[in-house]
Amino acid sequence: MTDTAKPRGELTLRTLAMPGDANPAGDIFGGWVMAQMDLASGIRAAERAKGRVVTAAVKEMAFELPVKIGDTLSVYTDVERVGRTSITLIVEAWAHRSRYAKMEKVTAGTFIMVALDEEGKPKQVPEE
Repeated sequence: MTDTAKPRGELTLRTLAMPGDANPAGDIFGGWVMAQMDLASGIRAAERAKGRVVTAAVKEMAFELPVKIGDTLSVYTDVERVGRTSITLIVEAWAHRSRYAKMEKVTAGTFIMVALDEEGKPKQVPEE
């Protein structure tokens, strides 16, 4: 990790970038990275909502650096806002590049999750 940059939020998910997730140049598909970020958002939001959540929107996402085969992808989540039925999270994906013993931020985005009841309708997010 660089001296100045540090992940924002709580480590929520770690996974290994595998050859099946890459293009012929060895870069991991952005959709795979985004899917990992969505999984992490779901985990963190479901914990906060104490139940089922779904992704309502993804905003302001930009890929800064590629993820390579063999990198460990670490996804950090930070609950930015809790509304009546929604939870807004800032999500960062960092690649641990074991070949170079460093960690770099590869992308970040804002994920909005909505809490659902047993019938699949929006429900109020409980107080902490």
